[in-house]
Amino acid sequence: MAQHNELGKEGEKLAVAHLLEKGYDILTTNYVYLKGEIDIIAQKGNTIVIVEVKTRSTPEFGDPQSFLKPAQIKRLVTTANHYIEHHAGDDIEARFDIVAIIKNKAGTQIEHLENAFYHF
Repeated sequence: MAQHNELGKEGEKLAVAHLLEKGYDILTTNYVYLKGEIDIIAQKGNTIVIVEVKTRSTPEFGDPQSFLKPAQIKRLVTTANHYIEHHAGDDIEARFDIVAIIKNKAGTQIEHLENAFYHF
């Protein structure tokens, strides 16, 4: 596995641990529909939280969350709609979060951005 893929998988594990620590229930990870994939689907209270994890080894080229492009957002929304239609109740809220992680020899920095973008 390429080093960047390993870093990404490690970032997803760190994000799951972070969300659990903050009281979220993890419903599933790596949910795939058509060409979209959601890293983590969690729930807190009456809210389904669609989480995109962005992990980088350095902030030199911009914050990890700045790497989320409009086409990827569109795929996330389509995939989230599919999940909610098939796995969630009728009276549920949804939001899109980003967990941005910078992990290197100096340490690990985790930033959880709630309501990172709006799907409409």
